[in-house]
Amino acid sequence: MATTLAETIIRLDRADPVGLALVDLEPGAELGVDYGRVLVLDPVPRGHKLALVNLPAGGEVRKYGQPIGLATRNILAGEHVHNHNLRSLARAGAAHATAELAASATVAAAPAPDAAVEVRTFDGIRRTDGRVGIRNYVAVLSSVNCSATVVKRIAAAFSAPGALDEYPGVDGVIAITHSTGCGMAADGEGLALLRRTLAGYARHPNVGAAALVGLGCEVNQISALTDDLGLEGPLVIQELGGAAATVRRGVDQVRELLATAAATSDRTQVPLSALTLGLNCGGSDAWSGVTANPVLGVAVDRLVAAGGTAVLAETPEIHGAEHLLTRRAASPEVARALLERVQWWEHYAGAEGGSLDNNPSPGNRAGGVTTIEEKSLGAVAKGGSTPLRAVYRYAEPITTPGLVFMDTPGYDPVSVTGIVAGGANLVCFTTGRGSVFGCRPAPSLKLSTTTELYRRMTDDMDFDCGPVLDGRTTVAELGEALFEQIIEVACGRPTKSEEFGFGDEEFVPWQLGAVM
Repeated sequence: MATTLAETIIRLDRADPVGLALVDLEPGAELGVDYGRVLVLDPVPRGHKLALVNLPAGGEVRKYGQPIGLATRNILAGEHVHNHNLRSLARAGAAHATAELAASATVAAAPAPDAAVEVRTFDGIRRTDGRVGIRNYVAVLSSVNCSATVVKRIAAAFSAPGALDEYPGVDGVIAITHSTGCGMAADGEGLALLRRTLAGYARHPNVGAAALVGLGCEVNQISALTDDLGLEGPLVIQELGGAAATVRRGVDQVRELLATAAATSDRTQVPLSALTLGLNCGGSDAWSGVTANPVLGVAVDRLVAAGGTAVLAETPEIHGAEHLLTRRAASPEVARALLERVQWWEHYAGAEGGSLDNNPSPGNRAGGVTTIEEKSLGAVAKGGSTPLRAVYRYAEPITTPGLVFMDTPGYDPVSVTGIVAGGANLVCFTTGRGSVFGCRPAPSLKLSTTTELYRRMTDDMDFDCGPVLDGRTTVAELGEALFEQIIEVACGRPTKSEEFGFGDEEFVPWQLGAVM
């Protein structure tokens, strides 16, 4: 007796020749589909693709109604479709849309205007310069890896229970350290990017006060940072008599900064337009593009409708789906800027002997994702459906409201570091395999693609998107619930990664240029 399609398979678009297995399928199972019956020929793990029709060698395979690759051989209905018989369009030599074509398409099909702004508020911390934070940290930053241990010792002096009791409204002292700052060119993009990233954290709206610690002889001279930021009293280890003396001086300085941060810690109602939400996915699986990413997209549309900002990123992980974003670009210039970044990445990867279709990762593939196009089509769903307003370089300050894009690598810590440096005061992070990522000073709200993952990693997952799969709710309903939870976190509700203490080690600036 045939099992119904709805019980075992999801087909995301009626034109798709493949479906996703809702359960592990064994050879011999017979499935009833709307245009006949399919006999399962191979073991098909849950979340993986099953051919619903015969697919010819070299033929295009679609998912989400979009091409995800080419069949490398004849595939029979009922066969497992994965690495052994499907390859990326990029690897097959199929060209992506050129900048000229995309720009002309944008002119011909301008995006619809945003919905009317909805008036919503949250309890935020308004800074003296008008920025709005949702947390209140004192940050201690290292200019170079050589000062990282000293920075950690200074921050650790305030980690004991009760150490901050005299400073109500301060969430903690965080150490922002990294592995670079020297052994690099004294000018150029690499150093400029590092300084831009550090500056973004020092002036982040979730940071009430900041201190800087350098060694003294490094390429990334601390004076350049302090001059740009207007900060006083940089700590230079070689000038203060060594590491121990700098720790003592740093502890004294942080006590003064704690008093400053505590004096500006009161929360007040502010419009939701003051919120900037970073979007990221990590440890994706086949359900990421079905549940968590579309759910987040609904919440993004709601935030944008309220005047807020959402930052989509991970340029290598929109490769093959960039056309979905250029069609929504607010202007030809925005479309061209996005495609220029994609093309830069193609050259960058090629110069290193690689290609962007090396993604998905082994974990993604184990979860059922085969090609970069398939992964990218699911990833762009995080951005909802509103027009794309601007494209930013890594760690550039974000000033345009609405949906924007930031050029970042796909590696999660590096990507989120850039997004937070740009000013995102909260991050929504979707995961199918189970990421535990946190990113102080910005809370990380983690969305699981399945209920099984949510239950298995309940101490790390904040929001369960799995009910979409069994029909308990819809993407739209869960997106509304997520939108409300985002507001709760903005008002001070801690996330699971905050409760665990994630965030110091996850600061990883993108390192460009030669290490010398």
